Amino acid sequence: MQTTLPMESSLLLVIHEAEAAVRRYRVLHDLAAQVGVPAHITVAYPFKPTGAMGESDLARLGKLIAATPAFNIELASTGWFGTDVLFLTPTDPDPIIRLTRRVESAFPDYPIYGGAYSEIHPHLTVAHGSAEDVLRDIEGELLPSLPITHRATSVQLWSGPALSTKRDGWHLVETFPLAN
Repeated sequence: MQTTLPMESSLLLVIHEAEAAVRRYRVLHDLAAQVGVPAHITVAYPFKPTGAMGESDLARLGKLIAATPAFNIELASTGWFGTDVLFLTPTDPDPIIRLTRRVESAFPDYPIYGGAYSEIHPHLTVAHGSAEDVLRDIEGELLPSLPITHRATSVQLWSGPALSTKRDGWHLVETFPLAN
């Protein structure tokens, strides 16, 4: 008997320019990379599952994102959550925070990270869940690659099996352009 996996979705700022610097670490030390998600900064996760979205949801999301000006992202330093999550941090997180808050206001049933944190801390996860000394070595190898710059011109909707299932299959569903 085949069971249906729970599905999730996420709104992401995909940072293609970071792949060369972080891919080799992410594929070994980041579950999102292991299930097919590219280097990114999260706008909203978990978000409304795509199977539950109607055309009106997609239209509302597209309109909200299209009303948000494109912006630059510079990832110039590393940061840590505790001693087991290494990430790249944007020098100016404010445009990302504003975008996240706008999405949360439009879709209040889907607060970022399920509402687990009161503050939004935009970041690009490089590695997590490994020993601190391993992450410190990664950090040392990664620092010469910084800064990484990116022009955020769109937000992507991704969907796949719940990350907790550790199952591959995440894929791009829709790209919503930001205002130019």
